[in-house]
Amino acid sequence: MKNDIKLFEHSKIRSVYDEDKNIWYFSVIDVIAILIEKDHKLAQGYWNKLAERLRKEGSQSMTNCHKLKLEATDGKKYLTTVADAETMLRIVQSVPSPKAEPIKQWLAKVGYERMKETIDPALSIDRARENWQKLGHSEKWIQQRMIGQETRNKLTDYWQKHDITKDEEYAILTNIIHQEWSGLSVKEHKQLKGLKSQNLRDHMSEAELIFTALAELSTRQVAENTSATGMKENKKAAKIGGNISKRAREDFEKRTGQKVVTDENYLPTKKNQKKIDKPEDKE
Repeated sequence: MKNDIKLFEHSKIRSVYDEDKNIWYFSVIDVIAILIEKDHKLAQGYWNKLAERLRKEGSQSMTNCHKLKLEATDGKKYLTTVADAETMLRIVQSVPSPKAEPIKQWLAKVGYERMKETIDPALSIDRARENWQKLGHSEKWIQQRMIGQETRNKLTDYWQKHDITKDEEYAILTNIIHQEWSGLSVKEHKQLKGLKSQNLRDHMSEAELIFTALAELSTRQVAENTSATGMKENKKAAKIGGNISKRAREDFEKRTGQKVVTDENYLPTKKNQKKIDKPEDKE
């Protein structure tokens, strides 16, 4: 997942982009604070009461809210209630505020931009390619990253159609595959590269991308051949698929004398980071 900041009339709304599901999640407290025109402490109290009322009413909005770690003003990350654009629109409708309509329009705009990318994937690809170029990636690397993402999407599509529906289930299966092929968990691999909230794949070498794609391709093929359904069966497929890539990695390292998993990253310099952040400042 990728953390981000969106701007609404100069107010910051913390957001997270789930690349696996292609969904933006927004901080509920940030939006509530704008609606009631109060600070976050008062917004939290308002939200607690509103959430209690919505639960009693059996509102679907509460079911669709999630908890994700977002960075607070003190620089630390805390579990924060988030919701996608559709759920956030329902929450906004429950808050009497002159800011409600502008917020709805803003959320609709975000959704529309995402919809445009869904209808015309080239828009999303162009945006991703531009950011990768700013990080200093070569065209060869970018091509491999895009191939890997396509492989990943096909795997998650299979999971979604075979009773894998929860975010934590996607994360568990992804981690099993990664641990099997690389010998490291996703968290350990990120720590090795000195990453925090950044997307691990955006900081992989070409070789790391290739063996990740091989592991996920193998996992899907195994799952399809066995009609794996649910967590138990897909865990088995994930271990087998990851192990196929592990054996290929070990053979590659033996024959080339080069390690596939490295601590190299593409963390931008302050100068490059400003270039990357600049488009978001306009929103």
